[in-house]
Amino acid sequence: MQPDLELVHIRKGESFAAWMHGYPFRTVRWHYHPEYEIHLVVDTHGTFYIGDHIGAFGPGQLIMTGPNLPQNWISDIAPDEIVPARSFVVQFPETFIEDAAAAMPEMDAIRPLLERSHRGLLFSPATAEAVKPLMTELFEARGLRRLALFWEILDQLANAPEPEVLASLSYELDLDALKDVGVNKAIAHLRENLTESIDEKDLAEMVNQSPSAFSRAFKRHTGSTLVRYKNQLRVDLACQMLLTQPEAKVAEICFDVGFSNLSNFNRHFVRLKGMSPSQFRATFAANGVFSEAD
Repeated sequence: MQPDLELVHIRKGESFAAWMHGYPFRTVRWHYHPEYEIHLVVDTHGTFYIGDHIGAFGPGQLIMTGPNLPQNWISDIAPDEIVPARSFVVQFPETFIEDAAAAMPEMDAIRPLLERSHRGLLFSPATAEAVKPLMTELFEARGLRRLALFWEILDQLANAPEPEVLASLSYELDLDALKDVGVNKAIAHLRENLTESIDEKDLAEMVNQSPSAFSRAFKRHTGSTLVRYKNQLRVDLACQMLLTQPEAKVAEICFDVGFSNLSNFNRHFVRLKGMSPSQFRATFAANGVFSEAD
């Protein structure tokens, strides 16, 4: 099965993405992206896939992947169960790390880490325990403190005991075969323009398909209609904003993510998350998800 392209959302004025997600979640599928990723599981057990590697995971699993390495984590939970915080994630572009390396000779110390991560690296529980409080603080940090935490995390990984390399030497993703896949191209355009008004006809024309053929291909590829998929992405983006921008009002976030009215936003949010946006933000605040250091 061909992996889906995931568009990593890095906010304006920031060099990398630092966020968390629950389960189920839109990124829980066989997917790839051009960014490096540091992925820490904080809840549930299940099966994970990195390139051609298959293994079991549980809380405390810490993995780093390089650009365009397909991956997926599938949790073993009850059909109707919702896990509010399953994974902590840090994602950063290759250009960011290369520009930093060109400006700072000290960055040469992490080059072996970056090179080995192209096959996926599984770190020890002790390394995961050391990194977790740094990632937890990173979600709320701003400015130089945010950068300092990022470099400290990379330093921890670069100096960690030899991690397990996951994907085999022979594994390589054929990007040339994927880049011309119509639905991947349409999904990338949709995510890059998520807050704009885009309909099925626009995307069908982009990939030279009829609207009906595109609709069938899109549902086969994503398991969802375009409208539901777009609403899911917008609600997911709203969740990130609710947790990382505590000063922002719910109504402001509603319009920022592309919904045209507050009642429609609230209805879709409750359907997808089982609670209102205000309740979602309050639940995480009450559980201290971002203040726990253990």
